[in-house]
Amino acid sequence: MKVFDIVPIGKPRMTRRDRWKKRPCVLGYFAFRDQVRAAGITLPNSGYHVTCIMPMPPSWSRKKRERLRGQMHEQKPDKDNLEKALLDAVFKDDAKVWNGMISKIWGEKGRIIVDCVPFDVDQYRESLEDFTK
Repeated sequence: MKVFDIVPIGKPRMTRRDRWKKRPCVLGYFAFRDQVRAAGITLPNSGYHVTCIMPMPPSWSRKKRERLRGQMHEQKPDKDNLEKALLDAVFKDDAKVWNGMISKIWGEKGRIIVDCVPFDVDQYRESLEDFTK
């Protein structure tokens, strides 16, 4: 298990216009991508579990922070946008990634935790054999 002190962000919807008109959300994504690459985060093509610890807003009370610390993060950014941002930063061609899991929880500080989970591909194929016919 590897822990990286990088605040996770979701990948924004990008257009051609973003090449010349730099929106803040796109600049934030580019900064995130550069941080991930500088930290040397790697993922396998299958069998990974990434936990995104989303930072709590400073305006929250101590009581609310204690109640939500470690609880599921059920707000934006969406799980799939977090994963897309991370995969695009790690892989040149993320089409090769076929199995992985991502979770998001509340925490005091934004972090990314990467854990490689052993995955038996042959056993997985056997379990799906009846459905692929």
